[in-house]
Amino acid sequence: MSLSGVCVTAVESRPAGIVGTSQSPSRRPIGARAMAFVALTKPRIIELLLITTVPVMFLAQQGVPDLKLVLLTCLGGYLSAGGANALNMYIDRDIDALMDRTSQRPLVTGMVSPRECLAFGITLAVVSTLLFGLTVNWLSAWLALGALLFYVVVYTMILKRRTSQNIVWGGIAGCMPVLIGWSAVTNSLSWAPVILFLVMFFWTPPHYWPLSMKVREDYARVGVPMLPVVASNKTVAKQIVLYSWVMVAVSLLLTPLGYTGWFYTLVALVAGGWWLWEAHALQNRAKTEVTGAKLKEMRLFHWSITYVSLLFVAVAVDPFLR
Repeated sequence: MSLSGVCVTAVESRPAGIVGTSQSPSRRPIGARAMAFVALTKPRIIELLLITTVPVMFLAQQGVPDLKLVLLTCLGGYLSAGGANALNMYIDRDIDALMDRTSQRPLVTGMVSPRECLAFGITLAVVSTLLFGLTVNWLSAWLALGALLFYVVVYTMILKRRTSQNIVWGGIAGCMPVLIGWSAVTNSLSWAPVILFLVMFFWTPPHYWPLSMKVREDYARVGVPMLPVVASNKTVAKQIVLYSWVMVAVSLLLTPLGYTGWFYTLVALVAGGWWLWEAHALQNRAKTEVTGAKLKEMRLFHWSITYVSLLFVAVAVDPFLR
């Protein structure tokens, strides 16, 4: 697989203060402040993480897992991912202030101070680790903590501003919920969650690169070398197609290994086939060098969310149809 290895150093400085109002954050309305702290956790992204966690618990149980365990795993997962996202916003507050898509984040508007954000993120990290360890199991706790540290340190602090492959390797953190869901039920790991981990690994770049194509100017303005910033649309689309084929192929490994049956296989084939259709359509449009609305890159981005939702619903339903 041909992967771009461009290395770029981006914005390194950190602002002494926050862009926004000079009014102290603590004097803001309580309700608005509460919503700002919720926003630090990026709840919409966490919804996607939970979609990949709970179905794996059904697969691991081969039926309905203990509902209390599901609730505790989801709560722990939310707090852990929320802590990682808050720390990500703390580190990226300088470039967030310069990008249109992040200009309303709590640190940029001044609704939350940097010190508060840092303390909030660390607190969530500690609480989530203890919650997992004391109520689920310590394997899940270490996996969740590892995902948090990988996202904050490896992706946000090291990769994001230095290489166009940032989202490829940084996406590993977003693959961890499948391992956490399985380990929460079994207190162990096996090939099934590893395969689903790889599905998410190969899903992440073709999911995120279309969005990066859409907001290329935002990333270019702050020097973050997302692949669409440093490569042509044709090159990006080619990479998307390559990753998409590998993703679909890996998704079909669960059945021959005996973890899933006909229902999952049917969903994986149909949903995967539609994904490949959209990926190749994007590549064909990129080859004609169309730009703007005619490129329709967000079609694949939106479908990618539907795809992963359908695939993991099939993971949860399949045990009941075998």
